[in-house]
This record gives sequence, C-alpha cells and structure tokens, in this order.
Amino acid sequence: MGTTGASVIGVVSDTHGVLRPDVVDALAGVDRLIHAGDVGNGTLLPQLEQVAPVTVVRGNVDDEAWAVAWPTSATLEIHGHKLHIVHDLALIDIDPAREGFSVVIYGHSHKPAIDFRQDILYLNPGSVGPRRFRLPVSYAVLHVNRRSVRPVLHTIPPSG
Repeated sequence: MGTTGASVIGVVSDTHGVLRPDVVDALAGVDRLIHAGDVGNGTLLPQLEQVAPVTVVRGNVDDEAWAVAWPTSATLEIHGHKLHIVHDLALIDIDPAREGFSVVIYGHSHKPAIDFRQDILYLNPGSVGPRRFRLPVSYAVLHVNRRSVRPVLHTIPPSG
C-alpha cells in the first residue's frame, strides 16, 4: 500500500445496486476500496475493482448467489492499523478495544458518522446508493500512515 508509507482508502456502503459515475471518478487513484455491505447486485463489485482492490462484507440485502461467499465481517491491517468492517454495527461480535482495532467501519443506517470510542475510530461512510429520506449521499476517505488514520467524509450534491 502506497510507496510513500501512506495510503488512501475509499470507503463506501449501501450502494443498493447504484454506482454513481461521480463517485467512481472521485475515488480514482485510491489504493484500496472498502465496501461495508448492501452492494445490491452482482455487477457492481467488478466495476469497483476496476478502480482499486476491494474488500467487501455482506449486508442484509446481499442475499443472492453472487454474494453468498462474502464474509459478514472482515479485518484489514494497513500501516500497522487494524480495521474491522461490518455492515450493521449492532451485529458486531467482537470487542474492538480488546482485539486491538484502530478503526471500525460500518454501514446499514445510511447516516454518515465519524465517532471515537475508547480511542477507536467508528466510521460510517453513509450511502452512495439511492438517496434515503433527507440523508446525504456520501462516502469517506481514510488517509492512513504509521502514525495516524484520518477520516474525511464527502457528500455528493443532489442531482436534478
């Protein structure tokens, strides 16, 4: 990851079968993508893999044959930081502090959030799929180096 000792990680969730071209353009050049579930169809992930390598977890709508092999949680280590990925934070089955995680990434609510609990970053990128209620269409980018993980939320202006 990253030849400079730093990596840029794109984080999306809840696409529900919609891959917006402006999101793909915005994520061009990231070192890796994380999809926190509710992909929504079997053609979307290969499109994301053209942008960067993808780590995906299965969400509650990912119940078709194309998603059956996907895990319900995943762990990555990037520049010494352990990241845990789940779709629904309410279903997390580990203690992130005890396991030594720096970051927990989740989706499901469509509501973007950056929170810190016990020095652990909890990141929900929101949803880049169909707009839900009055919630923004959003994604996140993680800037990761040995010393820190810095999250940035980005919103996509409504079209139309």
